[in-house]
Amino acid sequence: MKNLDEIMAMAQNVQAELQKAQASLDTIEVEGAAGGGLVKVRASAKGRIIGLSIDDTLMVASEKQMLEDLVVAAFNDARAKADAVSGAEMSKMSAGIPLPPGFKLPF
Repeated sequence: MKNLDEIMAMAQNVQAELQKAQASLDTIEVEGAAGGGLVKVRASAKGRIIGLSIDDTLMVASEKQMLEDLVVAAFNDARAKADAVSGAEMSKMSAGIPLPPGFKLPF
């Protein structure tokens, strides 16, 4: 069994690596789309929305409900992609850390 100082040093290292990984997630961009790309949402892998693009052909008052639905779908697509990238990045970070079975990062 490792002594307490080694365990504390390992915990501090894990915390530092986790903070570094969390910071890098905000620099990775994903794009969600709906309506065949007519509505696009750019987001960071951390889930921060960066931009929204709506094709001019959708700017018709009678199509308001469809446009709203497409915006929601594009946001959800971007969120799903952000979650996937975030999970992959966190898995890479935690790959070299000896964690007990069933223990996941972030805490």
